[in-house]
Amino acid sequence: MNETLDLVGLVPWTFVAQICNLFIQMWLIKKFLLKPVGEILEKRRAMADKEIADAKQAHSEADAVKAEYEQNMADAKVKAGEILATAQKTAEMKSEAIIKDAESKAAAVKAKAEADIAQERRKAVSEVKTEIGSIAVDIAGKVIEREVSEDDHRKLIEEFIENVGEAS
Repeated sequence: MNETLDLVGLVPWTFVAQICNLFIQMWLIKKFLLKPVGEILEKRRAMADKEIADAKQAHSEADAVKAEYEQNMADAKVKAGEILATAQKTAEMKSEAIIKDAESKAAAVKAKAEADIAQERRKAVSEVKTEIGSIAVDIAGKVIEREVSEDDHRKLIEEFIENVGEAS
């Protein structure tokens, strides 16, 4: 029994040595194991936080670039609309100018044609008067059967021309 009592019994110097041994082991574990592991975990946590912050910054930069792109697209659409409107106005102005030019040329051609017609009419009336005058003199000479003096001849022609001029 004594042997069992020695096995179960507590020896105070052994108990104190075991407690000191336990504290020394805990201090060694803390110093050489837990501290470096804690530092590694802290470095990993800091790296993860930095990556998260970088990702958030990249996301905000991407949003800013997207907003700028959308603004540029809206501005481009507005500018394209303005360019299109300007082109349409320019085309309308050019077409109006071309139409006015064509109308003025047509009016000039018409006026020239009317002037030519009036001149040809005067020329034709003059020629007809001359021919009718000579025919009238010939007929009058035959009807009268006498020779008309040059003064009488001129008088007859002038009267005839005046009568023909009034008739036309």
